[in-house]
Amino acid sequence: MDFKLSEEHKLVRDAARDFANTELLPGVIERDNKQTFPDELVKKMGQLGFMGIMVDPKYGGSGMDAISYVLIMEELSKIDASASVIVSVNNSLVCYGLETFANEEQKQKYLTKLATGEFIGAFCLSEPEAGSDATSQRTTAEDKGDHYIINGTKNWITSGGRADVYLVIAQTDKHKGSHGINAFILEKGMPGFDIGPKEDKLGIRGSDTHTLQFNDVKVPKENRIGEDGAGFRFAMKTLSGGRIGIAAQALGIAAGAYELALKYSKVRKAFGTEICNHQAIAFKLADMYVDIEAARHLVMKAAWDKDQGNSYDVSSAVAKLYASKVAMEHTVEAVQIHGGNGFVKEYHVERLMRDAKITQIYEGTSEIQKIVISRNLIKE
Repeated sequence: MDFKLSEEHKLVRDAARDFANTELLPGVIERDNKQTFPDELVKKMGQLGFMGIMVDPKYGGSGMDAISYVLIMEELSKIDASASVIVSVNNSLVCYGLETFANEEQKQKYLTKLATGEFIGAFCLSEPEAGSDATSQRTTAEDKGDHYIINGTKNWITSGGRADVYLVIAQTDKHKGSHGINAFILEKGMPGFDIGPKEDKLGIRGSDTHTLQFNDVKVPKENRIGEDGAGFRFAMKTLSGGRIGIAAQALGIAAGAYELALKYSKVRKAFGTEICNHQAIAFKLADMYVDIEAARHLVMKAAWDKDQGNSYDVSSAVAKLYASKVAMEHTVEAVQIHGGNGFVKEYHVERLMRDAKITQIYEGTSEIQKIVISRNLIKE
């Protein structure tokens, strides 16, 4: 196995790193404080090709591979996880879902604009009583012949207030179980489609998270994705790819915190020397480095599986489970290494610690990843 990045991958990584440091970093604390959505920065990420990284160029995408995707996600997440989750949802869930399952007309109408960043996409699965359990959808889509009538509630929707296109999972026939679920393309402004207040969150405060209400929303039949009853497979396959993006986000958050902690430890002095020379701090840094490297290999393995056409259901779950655990544990350590300064916003690590927690929750909690992994182990 070759663990070296290609020259192309290095260029992609460096471009994302440069953008993160020159464009995202200057206003990241203010955006976090004010919960400001980075509209102009999203447009710039679209111009760089970050909003449609893996999309075929014929639909306006960059045509890159999953390895490039996780490299970009890691670099953006080191600086601003709010910006990176917008990229993640648009790429892993919305663009992937449309490119893989939508028909040509739907791709031309929606994917071409999403891949360039002209449109922003949202993925609508979670409900108040059905987080990542797609079989328990209470949002309904009643078949009326040439259209559907959608009623229900979706919550925790990333880019919920800023999106132009929404992929909505709904139950058409509850008696059919998972075979009675469909996926639909909705547009902002459809009558009966209401966007609730923005959530006041612990972390990723610059991203836009809302509850959505559907009250007799009329959706044309041509906006259904795939055959009748294909929504469950659509949701499960899309979520598997989404876990790779979130694993990369968690990796980036952890790596960003480690880099800040290492830098700080080399300038902060205590008891006559830089604190990195004290074994208590040096061992923390060593543990952080080892765990982050292990997480990076797992994330890259999941991306490699996707690029090779292998099944990545398990490898993506493993990567997300481990990387999110590392992110949570080692952002806490980064705060500890900074001491009192770690509790202060200007040193950035307290924000990374707050952002880390969500990586253990969205795209399925850590417990759900263990269910995915264990079920596959039992099948073997």
